[in-house]
Amino acid sequence: MLFNSLHFLIFFPVVTAAYFMLPTLRARNMMLLVASYYFYMQYKPEYAILMLISTLIDYLAANGMAKAKDNKAYKNFCLCMSLVGNLGMLFFFKYFNFFNRNVATLLSFFNVPYQPLSLDILLPVGISFYTFQTLSYTIDVYRGDIEAERDFFTFALYVSFFPQLVAGPIERSTNLLPQFYRYYDFDAKRVSSGLRLMLFGFFKKVVIADRLAVIVNTVYNNYTSYNGVYYIIAAVAFAYQIFCDFSGYSDIARGCARIMGFELMVNFERPYYSKSVTEFWRRWHISLSTWFRDYLYIPLGGSRKGYIRTLLNLFIVFLVSGLWHGASWTFVVWGALNGIAIVFEKIVGIGKRAGKKDYMEKKALERHQKPFYIRLLSFAGGLIPLALTFVFINFTWVFFRAQTLEQAFYMLPRFLEGLNAFNLKEFLSTRMILGLDYWEFFTAIISVGLLELVHLFQSVASPSKVLGRMPAIARLAVYAFCLSLVIWLAWTESQTFIYFAF
Repeated sequence: MLFNSLHFLIFFPVVTAAYFMLPTLRARNMMLLVASYYFYMQYKPEYAILMLISTLIDYLAANGMAKAKDNKAYKNFCLCMSLVGNLGMLFFFKYFNFFNRNVATLLSFFNVPYQPLSLDILLPVGISFYTFQTLSYTIDVYRGDIEAERDFFTFALYVSFFPQLVAGPIERSTNLLPQFYRYYDFDAKRVSSGLRLMLFGFFKKVVIADRLAVIVNTVYNNYTSYNGVYYIIAAVAFAYQIFCDFSGYSDIARGCARIMGFELMVNFERPYYSKSVTEFWRRWHISLSTWFRDYLYIPLGGSRKGYIRTLLNLFIVFLVSGLWHGASWTFVVWGALNGIAIVFEKIVGIGKRAGKKDYMEKKALERHQKPFYIRLLSFAGGLIPLALTFVFINFTWVFFRAQTLEQAFYMLPRFLEGLNAFNLKEFLSTRMILGLDYWEFFTAIISVGLLELVHLFQSVASPSKVLGRMPAIARLAVYAFCLSLVIWLAWTESQTFIYFAF
């Protein structure tokens, strides 16, 4: 079920109303579990069987560890059962054909006859997300960070909780599981906050991302017909499309959960305001970045085994992150490029995070002791690394969006072709601009500008606090205007979320 569908706009209010009407915590959780499986089965009912199998494996593994106590060998066996079971299913459905094709290519290089077996199977929606979520739970139990969940139905709800099921955030057991044991009353302020978050998410998705998708698809699906400025427009459009699509989903998910009383982790923090690639990955898909940090980077040794090993561990994490996104060499190259950039910044000392106290003291010193023109120059100087980071991220997005490496390598040398011959007046005078009519094209541009104005406002003030200080009638007027704007500007051709494919 898509968030941007009529089905969901009926489903969610019904589920929310039933949730608050039910008198007991047990009844509420059971209803949410049934609703979550119903939500997931709208994609394909068979997929629910795989999710149930994954749930059973990790439930048994975690409780086996709890019973093992000091029996290290049995605890290791239970952990291996979880790792093999979950990663085995993920490999079979997501990577088997990719692995088989590449084995065939490698063997043909040595003239070894091999006919690859290609399985005609669809990738189950959200399998990468709930697999990582269940794995983090069993690893947390193994480490002793959390007690094994005794109630199977509560654990099944943790795995399948519908707001964040198919595209995250990838929640930790330490955060989400305890929340299913709290009884939440209806709270008007919390509901209002959740609805605002959902509205912002819908604005990102149906007003910006779905409109920009037309521009991106027009260029990338006919890439040999374009070059130069058209590639640049498509690249920037994709940067905002994927951000608005994915962060929009996260906002809607967090808003849905907040209305019912649950708090999901923040997944994006204005990533295009980053001044280094390192900072970008602290702000982009935070739930995945921190997952790899805690369950791959640190187990590999983190920064504890020497400087060279630290750099290697960082590169491995981003290489695996690329493969996590998809079974294609384009994703592997995308991950490798980000890994190389992170390693380079580590070597030259870019992207180091200062302590909060030091940061605040530095800002206070700038504010009270430095002349205004010095602070202005400092701000302007900060725009250079921000712009360079944005350009590099856009460069890597070409590999992420391209269907093949051949397409990416065809496009990249042609980004600067024909710039002198580009006629802006002629470009703007046409009725259709890269698949959109004149009105829709400029609606997309203005909407992105409006989004950045919101981001700038968020950097200096809290929108919820500002709205909270308004009179009720003014607040309602703002909500009504924003809702009307989203409905009026919504792109009519509903599109699925990009990260459903991962």
